[in-house]
Amino acid sequence: MKRPPYRHMGVPRHSITAAFWEKSYRNDDAFWDHGVPAPGLVDFLKRDKYKPGTILVPGCGRGHDCRQLAEHGFTVTGLDLSAKAMTEARALADGQVTYRVGDFLKPGRTRYDWVFEHTCFCAINPKLRDRYVQALVKTLKPGGHFLAIFYNIQPRQGPPFGTTRTELCERFGPHFRLLLERVPRSYSNRKGKELLMLWEKTT
Repeated sequence: MKRPPYRHMGVPRHSITAAFWEKSYRNDDAFWDHGVPAPGLVDFLKRDKYKPGTILVPGCGRGHDCRQLAEHGFTVTGLDLSAKAMTEARALADGQVTYRVGDFLKPGRTRYDWVFEHTCFCAINPKLRDRYVQALVKTLKPGGHFLAIFYNIQPRQGPPFGTTRTELCERFGPHFRLLLERVPRSYSNRKGKELLMLWEKTT
């Protein structure tokens, strides 16, 4: 039987921990996983100009986006809080991608040419978004690129927690220059609800 979308809507924000995501994968309840890469990412890689490099994909889950990036010449590191998700991602990747269990909000010393965001920003407690921006700035090399597909919705509760274009520009604008913006092709249940942005680090 098909699960209803967003069955975790209304989970208290303080409950959104690594254990929460681990339990979701272990219970086969990763309702956000469509089994294929984000359509907006697929289109970007086909039609836009970019220079592949090292890329970090935080909150990568089973790694569908990671494998798509690897197929287009990127050296990919997938990062997720869930050990179960990383085990499943490694099985699917067949050595194409490096996967690590870890917290994007606690960046290490490695710096990347790119960061790709899809369903990580909307998954964390909105109170942690300042830390997300700080981690992103620290993770990217000077002149690095941040490619993101944000969930441009405004639900009363989450996850997923929504955002607006205004918030995104206010948060990322001081550190990045916006190079590209469009409403991408999306999964059927997200049609018209996502916003693709490409930013270049300036600070």
